[in-house]
Order: sequence, then C-alpha cells, then structure tokens
Amino acid sequence: MWWQYLLVFLGAVLFDIVPFPFLPAFTIMVFLQISFNLNVWLVIIIGVIGSVLGRYILMLYAPLISNKYIKKSKNEDIQFLGAKMKENIWKGQVIVLAYSLLPLPTTPLFLAAGMSQLNAKYIIPAFILGKFTSDSLALHAGKYVSENGSSIIQNVLSLKSIASFVFSSALIFCLLFVDWRSLIQKKKLVWKFKILN
Repeated sequence: MWWQYLLVFLGAVLFDIVPFPFLPAFTIMVFLQISFNLNVWLVIIIGVIGSVLGRYILMLYAPLISNKYIKKSKNEDIQFLGAKMKENIWKGQVIVLAYSLLPLPTTPLFLAAGMSQLNAKYIIPAFILGKFTSDSLALHAGKYVSENGSSIIQNVLSLKSIASFVFSSALIFCLLFVDWRSLIQKKKLVWKFKILN
C-alpha cells in the first residue's frame, strides 16, 4: 500500500516542477486518493511535501532557463521584483499566502521567484500554509468528485478551467514582457517584447 503514497508524492512533484501552466497537483492527489481509497490526511501531507519539492526545484532551475533564453535586461527587471519583495518580508509572505490560497496556478509566482533568484525562505513558508489549506479543501471535496465523476470529466474544458489557464498565461506574459522597473519606479507601463538572447 505504500507505493500508492509514493505515486502521490511523485505525481505532486511532477505536476509542480513544470515551468508552464499545468494541472494543479491536487488533481493527481484527488485522483489517487479516490482510485486507491487512500487516507486523505496522508495524501494531503505527502502531496504537499511533493508540491513544495517540485516548486523548489522549479525555483532552482528557472534562473538557468532564464539566463540562457531571456535577455539580460529582462532578467535584471525580474530580479528587481525579487529585491522589492525582500524589502518587506511580511508583506511578501502575505501576498504569497493569499495567492496560494486562490484557485490559481502558482507557476508564475515560482518562475518569478526563481528568475529573480529569491531565496526560498521568502516564499516557501507561506506557500506551505496556503498549499496545505487549499489542498485540504480540494481533497475533502474528493468524495463529491468521485460521486459526480462523469459531470466533472465533461467539464474539463469548462469556462473556469479555461479562464484559469488564460489568467495564468497572462501572468507569465506580464512577468516576461512588462518593464517592472519602469512600472514601479516611474509608475509608467512599458512593454518590452525583445527578451530573448
């Protein structure tokens, strides 16, 4: 029975390690919890640990990708955002907590943190709390999902799922193409589309 919990861990890591909007990790957790009738609290704990590891790895390799494919000026712009977050640690933690409680992908958040080379201690603690809370709600709703599976599958391309994907993509677009230094310092929105080396 332990191998099913290993699948929960690996699934959460794999779902949260990708640098683009993907299915939330709780979907694989709910699926495995229902499929194997696993203990919901163990699934939550193991899944959150896997998600945190996946997001941490994303933070580690995001600078490698951005340094190779993104222009130096855009990297400096995103590092400026990271420096702003370090200025007020508690405000940053509250933002991360609030964001991770929302039903939005945290990929843009961790891409920005990784690209700005923000220390994990500025983002992971609040993420753990938000992730544990939101995943607990999602997994406890698993009974409902299992009882109404056919209608859920029919709604995979629902307005909500499409809106979530579009919103996450828009956040990544803004992260990459907005000149954050101009926006924050000069209060002027400037778009920079030439970000690749």
